[in-house]
Amino acid sequence: MEFPLTQLDRAPASDVTTPGRGRTLDRVFGGASYGAGLLVLGVLALILLSTTWEALPAFQHSGFDFIFGQRWAPNNPDLPLFGTLTFLYGTAVSSLLALLIAVPVSIGIALFLTELAPRWLRVPAVTVIDLLAAVPSVVFGLVGILVIAPAALPLYQWIHDLVVNVPVLGSVFGPAVNGNTFATAGVILAVMVIPIITSISREVFDTVPVADKQAAYALGATRWEMIKGAVFPHSFAGLVGAAMLGLGRAMGETIAVTLVIGGSTQIAANLFASGNSMAAVIAQQWGEASGLHTSALIGIGVVLFAMTVLVNYSARVIVRRAEIRMKGATA
Repeated sequence: MEFPLTQLDRAPASDVTTPGRGRTLDRVFGGASYGAGLLVLGVLALILLSTTWEALPAFQHSGFDFIFGQRWAPNNPDLPLFGTLTFLYGTAVSSLLALLIAVPVSIGIALFLTELAPRWLRVPAVTVIDLLAAVPSVVFGLVGILVIAPAALPLYQWIHDLVVNVPVLGSVFGPAVNGNTFATAGVILAVMVIPIITSISREVFDTVPVADKQAAYALGATRWEMIKGAVFPHSFAGLVGAAMLGLGRAMGETIAVTLVIGGSTQIAANLFASGNSMAAVIAQQWGEASGLHTSALIGIGVVLFAMTVLVNYSARVIVRRAEIRMKGATA
């Protein structure tokens, strides 16, 4: 009895990939991927080494005062002073304030798009969010200094009058001289990082298995209980990663923050006071800097780079511990 030839039987021998050729292609692909990873690490290492070398004169001149000093006087004729603690403080305050605003809003938008929005609304909403991420930062800065800062000043004053006699809050929400403040910078940064956090959170929520959601509903859970018990635990690592990417974007933002933060060199508990950030001071003073002043500005970039690495490493540790706890709870 004869059996008809299949399509594979009719194919020429040259069209069939041999096991040896497949293994060779796998090795080539693996080597290329490994080399690409090493190339990224090598570029980062070269950036860190070259900038550290250029900033070494400022580090040697100021010592630990470069990080812990509060006085920044590069034009002092007797002894230039390079203390970046005020800029560290401004970067941390504006970035954390941006996260406090952006993370809940972004997660809410992502949940709406994945769990509640009708199909006809999802595509236009996602398109608008993606377009918002493509807006140049200088546009956000101009909107902030021309629109948001003047409009926010009466609001800042109203909040101050409301809590002026409340302990702690009276200091945190102090009097505002103008609209160029830590709070305004935080709001602008929040608007800038919301598209990033929202897009990543939405993709993370889409990876939650449908079976987990249906199982929660089968046990009698409401929509919120399903989200709390099935969606959030499965998405925790991705949400932390999204927040850290947003934090890195906020910490490194330059032009928008430069326009709205005020440019004052001070450490103040008052969120309605003017300040400065690490990226902003580099943009403000680079054009007129020379010699040791230039090395100090490069040193600020090195410190900002180190802060970004530290934040991302801390996020990985948090995610790893959370995954271990989740595995232990489900075991």
